[in-house]
Amino acid sequence: MSTNRFRFFVQFFKKKSAPVDKTVQIDDLYSRLHYTFKNPPILLQALKHRSYLIRTGEGRSASNERLELLGDAVLGLVVTEFLYKIYPNETEGILTNYKSLLVSGRLLARVAKEIGLGQHLLMNESEARSGGRKRSSILADAVEAVIGAIYLDGGLDQARLFIHRNITNRLNELLQDDHLRNNKSLLQEYCQSLNLNGPYYRVDEESGPDHLKVFTVSAVINGRAVGIGTGTSKKKAEQSAANQALRELALID
Repeated sequence: MSTNRFRFFVQFFKKKSAPVDKTVQIDDLYSRLHYTFKNPPILLQALKHRSYLIRTGEGRSASNERLELLGDAVLGLVVTEFLYKIYPNETEGILTNYKSLLVSGRLLARVAKEIGLGQHLLMNESEARSGGRKRSSILADAVEAVIGAIYLDGGLDQARLFIHRNITNRLNELLQDDHLRNNKSLLQEYCQSLNLNGPYYRVDEESGPDHLKVFTVSAVINGRAVGIGTGTSKKKAEQSAANQALRELALID
């Protein structure tokens, strides 16, 4: 289907229901996705939030939720394959932690914002007014739906290209982000993979009044303090200690 025919399809779709919030600018979206659909209506469905069905009278299956389910599976496969190949010596636990970073809703929502996907979503006016185009959960779901649509339209290789371009190439960046990385889990997997004793977290000091306490915690492996961290709660101090231990062990930069 040509671009002009697709625009006609969108306009016809709009006439049968209430006007959409924004016209799908297909050329702009193709450019941002770095992929041109052979069957554009698949992309249209990937952009269709379930709230839009109130206008069209379509059944729930016409929303992007089925494509989201498919895209989630494709994303999981491609990410796992990527990690399996580039980390041949890592344990299943480490790979699982890395995978959780790459398929997280937080990252997918960020990808959607960079692509500008929110402005292209089809949703009813109420959802749009309530901030639906910027809502992280909706954006993350839409990215998975787009992945599913690319897979159906162009096959696994095209879906893999999209995922590598927008998601898996961020792994090193994510591993340096303390807010995304679970330092304690990574350190735990490292110790288990080498049969080390630990890590254990030892509270070395508590200071300050009850409402402003600061905890100093050591991450102990094989009886030795490998990392020391502080925080306003034991949990935060443990994460900080695990972070320092990972750096000391050269597991992160």
